[in-house]
Amino acid sequence: MKRTPPAVLLLLGLLAQPVVAQYSSPGRLTLREAIQKGLQANLRVRVAGTRIEEAQGTRERRRSALLPRVRAESTANLQNRNLRAFGISFPGTPAVVGPFSNFDFRFYADQPLMDLQSYRNWKASIHQEEASRQDYQDARDFIVRQVAGLYLNAQSALARVDAGQSRVMAADALTKLALDRHDAGVATGVDVLRAQVQLANEQQRLLEAQNAARQALMALARSIGLSPGTQLELAESLQYQQLERPQVSSALQSSLLSRPDYLSLGTQRLVLQEQRRANQARYWPKLSVAGNYGALGRSVGDVKGIGLIQGTLSLTLFDRDRKGEADELAARLNRLDDQIADARFGIEEDIREALLNLESAAEQVKVAQQGRELAQKELQLARDRFQSGVTNNLEVVNAQDSLARSQENYILALSRHADAKFSLARAVGGTEQNFDRYLGGP
Repeated sequence: MKRTPPAVLLLLGLLAQPVVAQYSSPGRLTLREAIQKGLQANLRVRVAGTRIEEAQGTRERRRSALLPRVRAESTANLQNRNLRAFGISFPGTPAVVGPFSNFDFRFYADQPLMDLQSYRNWKASIHQEEASRQDYQDARDFIVRQVAGLYLNAQSALARVDAGQSRVMAADALTKLALDRHDAGVATGVDVLRAQVQLANEQQRLLEAQNAARQALMALARSIGLSPGTQLELAESLQYQQLERPQVSSALQSSLLSRPDYLSLGTQRLVLQEQRRANQARYWPKLSVAGNYGALGRSVGDVKGIGLIQGTLSLTLFDRDRKGEADELAARLNRLDDQIADARFGIEEDIREALLNLESAAEQVKVAQQGRELAQKELQLARDRFQSGVTNNLEVVNAQDSLARSQENYILALSRHADAKFSLARAVGGTEQNFDRYLGGP
C-alpha cells in the first residue's frame, strides 16, 4: 500500500490554515468594539434618535402656545370707493371717490394669560419626549444583545474550525500509522481504507465548519455597519466565564427600575394622563390679552401714532368633540394599563428563563468538558492498542467519532452558557451600561 500522495498532504496543509487568516485585519475586533460599531451603524438606533428630535420639536410647538406672539405688518394702499354701495347718495356727490392712498405700519402682540388646555398639552409633550428617549435606549440595548449574539455565533463557528483542524491532523496521523502498520504486515488493507475514509470525513467536516465561520463573520460585519466582504478577525475566543447567579427578586426589582421598554410604558401613561387633563380643561375659560401699535396716514410723512389693547375671555359652552376625545383617551389608558401588567409578567418570565438557562448551561459545560477529556483518553488508548497490534483500527475510528461529538457538545455548552448571560443582561435591563458585568465575566 502506497503512502499518502503529496497532493493529499498539500490539501491537509491548506485545511490546517486558520480560517481567521482569510479575514485578518490590522486590528482585531473585540466584543466591546463590535458593540460600539453596531450602535453607531444600526438603522434602528438612528431611527429611534430621529424620534427624539421629532418629540423635541413637538414640545417646542406646544410650548409656543403659552408664549407671546409678536408680528409686524406694513401696508400701502391706493384705492377708490363706490359711495353708492355704502348707501351714500347726495345730490352733487360723485358715485365713486378717489383714488386716495394710505400707509399703515404697526406691531401686533398677543399673550395667553390662562389656557389650561395648552398647558396640559405642553406637559404631555414633555413626557412624550422622555418616552422617546427611553425607546431610543431600548433600541440601543436590543442592538447590544443582537451584536453580542452574532459575535458569539462567530466565536462558536471559529471554535468548530479549530476543533475540525485538530481532528484532521489526528486523522492524518492515524492514516499514516495504518499505512506503517500495513507495510509492516500487522494491519490489513481494510484498516488503511477505514482510516482514509475517516480522514475524508474529517476533511468534509472541516470544510463545512470553515464555510459556516465565513458566513458568521459576514453576518457580524454586516451588523456593525461594514461591508459583508470586510475582513474580520476576532480578538476573543469562546471561553467559559462563570457568572454568579443573582436572586430572582433582586433581578426583577432592578429590571423594573432600569428596563427602558418597561419605563417607556409608564411614561406613555403619564402622557395619556396629561392629555386627559387637557381634555377636561377644554371647558375652562381662556383669558388672553392682545394689542397693536403703529402709525396710519395718507402718506409716509403724514402718519400718526395709533394703538389698541384688549383682553379676551372665552368660554366653551357646547363641545361634543370633547366627549369623543375623552372616550378615546380612556380606551388608550385601559389598553396601556393591560400592556404594563403584561410587560411586568413578561420581564419576570425573561429573568427566570435566563436564570434557568444559565444554571443548566453551566452544568452542561462541566459535563461536556468531562466528556471531551474522556473521549481524548479513549482515542489515545484505542490508538495505543492498534499500534501494539492488540486490535484493528475500528476502535480508533469509533473513538474519533466520539471525540467529534464531545467537542461539538462542549462548544454547544459554552455557546449556551454565553447566550444565557446575554439573555440575562437583556432581561435585567441597563444592557449598554452593564454588559461588561454579564458578557465580560468576572
